Formats: sequence, structure tokens, C-alpha cells
Amino acid sequence: MNTIRVHLPGSPTGPDPDRSYLIRCGSGLLDSLGPLLRDSGGRRGVVVADAAVAETHAARVVASLQAAGIEAVSLTVPSGEASKSVGALGRLWAEFARLAVDRHTRVMAVGGGVVGDLAGFAAATFSRGLPVWQVPTTLVAQVDSAIGGKTGINLPAGKNLVGAFWQPAGVVSDIDTLSTLPDREFVSGLAEVVKYGVILDAEFFAWLEDHAAAILAREPAAVGHAVERSAALKARVVEQDERETTGLRAALNYGHTFAHAYETAAGYGVLLHGEAVAIGMARAARLAERCGRISCDLVARQDRLLERFRLPVAAPESLRDAERLIEIMGRDKKTLDGQLRFVLPSKLGHVDLVDGIRPEAVKDVLQG
Repeated sequence: MNTIRVHLPGSPTGPDPDRSYLIRCGSGLLDSLGPLLRDSGGRRGVVVADAAVAETHAARVVASLQAAGIEAVSLTVPSGEASKSVGALGRLWAEFARLAVDRHTRVMAVGGGVVGDLAGFAAATFSRGLPVWQVPTTLVAQVDSAIGGKTGINLPAGKNLVGAFWQPAGVVSDIDTLSTLPDREFVSGLAEVVKYGVILDAEFFAWLEDHAAAILAREPAAVGHAVERSAALKARVVEQDERETTGLRAALNYGHTFAHAYETAAGYGVLLHGEAVAIGMARAARLAERCGRISCDLVARQDRLLERFRLPVAAPESLRDAERLIEIMGRDKKTLDGQLRFVLPSKLGHVDLVDGIRPEAVKDVLQG
């Protein structure tokens, strides 16, 4: 097991070292949740589980809690992006109330990004804040969404429009769980891994190019390194810009302005998040090229790696209505005074938040 500490400053009312937390990455970690929770002072746990892992990974977590003398109950959330909704959130609140959940109860989110975001937001808002542990069992959650405290739900108008920053008490990423993922879901998570190389670490990008076959074969050593390096890169960004006040954390949204528009236009769940991010990164790179920030060689190099990971780099014809997509982008959280802003690379390993881009340039890359 390897650990990564996320160092966070104190709360606005004073120093609070307990806000910092560990990301644990390794094999066989699901069975360690009971002792971890007990050592943190937990005596009761509510496991919020994706339906796809309720009888497997989540059941192991519940068994580990009970073996450690912790009272545990499991709640199941239907799989898919549709569960990041007002209705699903209300049902969780109602279950928490029925179970008489209090602030000494630990919430444990077991599954992918949907359950992590939903359960995290429920924990942030019920009784004005419950401790939450993120137990990601998908690649995209282990390398991205489980880390950093972003929680929330979708609205018909757009993704993640309602939410809260609510840092977890800990993150436990058992890479053994990735062996059970369907190929499409595993591949989807690789888009976020590639993202880290583009925005923060050129050497990591080159390592991914050299180890793409081993990662696709899910060789434990290669997958473990990809997860650990991605998690460490995200942790460093979160430490420096926890609430997106300096602009640094916006770098993590590379490709996401495009991606969220594609997901919304297609209907939540039609495109997997990573698939939309891959297309979004390809569009963002082309936009950066049009703006004179990068050469066509970097665009092609990024495309090649995404395609080696069996990810799409172009939207289907049904998702090339530029006017509709730009309308959706106008609701993106990075939009300022009605003007679109994009995270764009200037070289491999570095991106900036850029505004003042001509709408015609955006339309061109959307239609390409």
C-alpha cells in the first residue's frame, strides 16, 4: 500500500489539522476499512453503494466494518449518471433520517464517480455535515473524482450545477476492484489519466505512451503506478487551490467544458464521462492550435495516445450542433460575465485558463 497525504489549510474559523487526509492506494484494501474506521473513532457506518458493486465490493466493506465491531448498514443507488439527481439525493436524505443518522455516523461511498458525488453531497448537507469516506472502485473515481472534495448532482440544464466542497475523511483505492470493471468503463477512466500528463507532467505522459499496452492489459504494476501518480498530481493541485479561488484547480477541467456539453446534449449516460472528456481534450487541443498556443504535432500526439487507449477523439455527427453546444457551455462554471473560458495547453505538461476566444474558432472545432 502507498499513501498520499492531502495537506489542507485550517477552516475559516481557525486551524483544523483534521481536514488533511490520506489517499491509500494498493491491493486488498477493502478489508482494511473496518480497522480504519474504528481507529478514526467511528462506531457506526452507512455504506452508500452503486448497485453494480452492492453484492461484491460493498458487501466486503460492510463485512469489514462489522468484523471491527462497527454497526453497518448498506444503501444501494442505481447505476448510471441518472442517479446524480435531485430525486436520488432526496431518497438518500430520507434514508439517513429513517436510520437516525447523526454526526458520529460515517458515510462510505463505494462505487464510481456518480456514487461518490451523490453520497458526498448527501453527507455534506445532512445534519449540516457528516464525515464521508470515499471508496472508489472505478478507474475514473480512483484517479480523479474521489479526490478533492467536489460533490454534487446534475440538473437538466447542465452537469454538476448544484453541489458543495466537502473533503473526505479518507480515500481508499483498492486497485484489485479495477479487474472487475467492464472494458468500456476501464478505458473511459484512462481519459482522466491522460489528462494529468497533458496538464501537469510531460514525463508521465511519455510513460503512458511507453506502457499503454500494459495498462490496457490491466497489469497490476502498470495500473497501480497510473493510479498513484494521477492521485498524487491531483492531490498537489487540491492542496494549492482547494476551492478554485486562484485558478490553478481549473487546470483539472482540461477538456471538461466541451465534455460536459457533450454529455448534456447527448443525455446523461449515453456517453461515459471519460469518453466525453477524451473528445473534449481533442477539441481543446485543436482550439489551442487555432489560437497559436501549440503545434499540430502536440495535437496529433495526444490523439495517438487517446486512440491507443481506445478512446474517441471526435464527436458523433449527432453531437455537432455547435450552436446548441455553445449554449450549454454558457452555463459552465468557468464562464465569466457571459464569456466562455477554456483550459488550453501551451506545451505538454502546462495549461492556462484562457478567455477572449473568438466564437467562430469554437464553432469550427465543434464541427470538425
